[in-house]
Amino acid sequence: MAEWLGLLRSLLVYWRPGRQRGLRRLYSELVREGDLVFDVGAHLGDRSVAFAELGARVIAFEPQPRIAQWLRRIVRNDARITIRSEAVGREPGTARLAISRRTPTVSTLSARWQERMAESHPGFGGVRWDDSVEVPVVTLDALIESYGTPDFCKIDVEGHEPEVLAGLSRPLPALSFEFVSGDLTAAVACVQRLGRLGEYEFNVVLGEGRSFRWDAWQPPEAIVVWLGEGADGASSGDVYARVPGART
Repeated sequence: MAEWLGLLRSLLVYWRPGRQRGLRRLYSELVREGDLVFDVGAHLGDRSVAFAELGARVIAFEPQPRIAQWLRRIVRNDARITIRSEAVGREPGTARLAISRRTPTVSTLSARWQERMAESHPGFGGVRWDDSVEVPVVTLDALIESYGTPDFCKIDVEGHEPEVLAGLSRPLPALSFEFVSGDLTAAVACVQRLGRLGEYEFNVVLGEGRSFRWDAWQPPEAIVVWLGEGADGASSGDVYARVPGART
């Protein structure tokens, strides 16, 4: 029963009326016709579908077995979207995915993140990771060897974002990664990692919003300070990064 309730909650949140229109409007600044997009942590595919509707070829990664089954049902035989059941991480191999059947959106590969959220985020008081599964892991570098460099990469993997970027050794034109209050140090680590890979500028979207926080994109130092000061008190959101001039 808990598993079905979790799935229903995700369907109501991510496939509510009007959401696709807002996603396409947000991503139209970053994704163009003919682009290649990696969706790391695709869940039920709302963003994968938005990327595809903007004309992109999408490689979507969802390691939760039950969620991946539903993702395949949702996208059906859409030739624009390729679904892979691996996780993405620092190095190839396998890893243990902790699954929350009631709240599958917070299933994670990061034991550290589980502990931090349980201790410091009020919204996680009732979360239980009551199942687990061994999943295969691939790296962004290996995926780039297979598919080419993505024009955009979305990363939403519940505290595992720094490990995903640790498997990348070259700059990407644009990407995003999630931040969650209670463990903003993970987002800081991602900004610092990107700073070692290229000359990025940054912006953020708070919560499930559909607009950027600042009109002008910010240098990495400003984002680190903003995160260190509490991210405007936001419970969660996404940091966006792009290399100026990478797209003409």
